Amino acid sequence: MNRNESTKKKITGKELSSQDEVNIKLDTLVELLVSKGILSRMEFERMSTMRMHEISKARAFEDLDEEI
Repeated sequence: MNRNESTKKKITGKELSSQDEVNIKLDTLVELLVSKGILSRMEFERMSTMRMHEISKARAFEDLDEEI
């Protein structure tokens, strides 16, 4: 088997969307960091929620600004 053949992915189930892959990788990273004691899951959730709220509000203001 040459090098190119060994690096190809074998699809054994349903193909995942790019969004699914990013979500799975992020979940795995967070779990790894929590298990190593590098990250507090509660702090991560709190900060993520705050950031999503900030971005949501900013986009809403952008939409309102475009309408005016």
